[in-house]
Amino acid sequence: MIPRVHKRGSNTFGLLNYLYGKGTHEEHVDPHLVAAWDSFAPDPGRDPQATKRQLQQLLDQPVQALAESRRPAKHVWHLSVRAAPDDPVLSDEQWGEIARRMVAATGIAPAADEAGCRWAAVRHADDHIHIIATLVREDGRRPRLNNDAKRSQAEARLIEAEYGLKQLSAGDGTAAQRPTSAERHKAQRQGRERTAREELRESVRRAVTGARSEEEFFDRLAAVGLLIRKREAPSGDLLGYKVALPDDRNKDGEPVFYPGARLAPDLSLPRIRERWSADSDQISSTDTRGSASPNSPSAARHRTATAAWVAIGVVKHGDDAVAAAYIAATGEVLDALAKTSAAHTRSELRDAAFAFERASRSHVRAVRGHDRALRQAARDLVHGGPAFGRGEDGASTAMAIDMLFFLVTAAAHWHARKGHAQQAEAAARAAEHLRNAYQSAASQPLGVLYQRGRRLSRPVLQRQTVLLRETLPSLAEQILAEPGWYALAATIAEAGAAGHDPAALLSEAVESRELGTADSVSDVLVWRLRRRADLPADATGIPKNRTVKNPATVHPAAARTTTSGRRFGEEAPGNTR
Repeated sequence: MIPRVHKRGSNTFGLLNYLYGKGTHEEHVDPHLVAAWDSFAPDPGRDPQATKRQLQQLLDQPVQALAESRRPAKHVWHLSVRAAPDDPVLSDEQWGEIARRMVAATGIAPAADEAGCRWAAVRHADDHIHIIATLVREDGRRPRLNNDAKRSQAEARLIEAEYGLKQLSAGDGTAAQRPTSAERHKAQRQGRERTAREELRESVRRAVTGARSEEEFFDRLAAVGLLIRKREAPSGDLLGYKVALPDDRNKDGEPVFYPGARLAPDLSLPRIRERWSADSDQISSTDTRGSASPNSPSAARHRTATAAWVAIGVVKHGDDAVAAAYIAATGEVLDALAKTSAAHTRSELRDAAFAFERASRSHVRAVRGHDRALRQAARDLVHGGPAFGRGEDGASTAMAIDMLFFLVTAAAHWHARKGHAQQAEAAARAAEHLRNAYQSAASQPLGVLYQRGRRLSRPVLQRQTVLLRETLPSLAEQILAEPGWYALAATIAEAGAAGHDPAALLSEAVESRELGTADSVSDVLVWRLRRRADLPADATGIPKNRTVKNPATVHPAAARTTTSGRRFGEEAPGNTR
């Protein structure tokens, strides 16, 4: 149940005219009262003798009784209460009781207070009501409406529990503004899947992903065809911006512009500048993990996997302000990955980025700068170009999604610990989309690795089985029973052939990251070992008929550190793939 306190107004009749009218797109059906301050209040919707003017005059009576100098300039209070899409249709009696509880909880008409404000609840659709009230009590005093929005939210949570409705999370004021009913109906009329506001928010979010300057940001906005208006001070300094879709017009045929701050709190120009001010030109894209070209899509995904791996430990154990910055930057990485993904993963990755947008903001103010590596990863993804989803591109995408799944799950747990219910739920939804995207991305490269593992000689497989049982005795039998064991066996063989100590790699992969909730431990270990050992994400590194070295005789992994030269933080729990 979603209550929303609207801006106060000064025209009681104007609001009643809207509530009892047909609506902007004739969406209002059978407008009528379900409750009011007086059971004998006239209902222009059901009583042919009653008029909207009569109801308006009765509502305004306490206001008009005051001397003109004492009347509040904005005396009309308006609250809408909407059921969740999955909730059952409530009766008029139930909506009437909900209205009475809302006016009592918000201070409009406290229970057992006969001198409360006059109000009326109008229902003109199955899923919501509107409550109109005038802000002068019967005794001539003003109502106490401090935190009326917060109190309406708290009452909504109680109503949900008592009526068996979908339990929603209370907002904290950091969410992007919801599309209005008029915007939703306009989108339906135009055949859009989403409203113009939502399309613009995604476009602006993607434009700012990895951008380092205002010039680059505005160039990206123009490149995707958005109309841009900049607001400048007399000195010529840029103060803000607005954007519009070329085909989104008002009744006069003019483009409908939205300021960045109206799209989302972190898309205002000052908040975007915070990201740029923390960037450093010293970050480069020259890390050439695996065999990929430095600027290739696969190389960018390798770097993304590494940045996400490090970020998991920071989110779980770091300072709150730094963790908040990493979580915000995670949203940029998801946007960039969705923008450059192959067709078979694009939809799920786009939905993951869309869901995580809510999780990227909270009242914990992010200290930017620490998140440079993640923002650089987003930039690398954008400049690396789109992946085709096969070979090294597909395998490195699966690796990146695997690491991002754990990072997003860590973000969900961080928000949950802070009591950020909406953000935690949003991050959990994003993780589900990432899980689906991973399954699409990983099936082909893991299948190739599986076939490579099946072709390994029996002595090699036997040695690796012994190695696994000695190194991971508590997990060995589970791994050996999984189909992914052969893909892991191929990876162990490749790591050994490259001069690594597979036992050390396996131990490190398990010690530094949680595995207990993974559906396929072998799948997860494949990507951890390949990333840690600087192996190509796909199976190109091991010849089909090559006999590899005995893993027990190769040099320890300590002799070959990764380019970062560091150990990584602990794994966030919650892998349910």
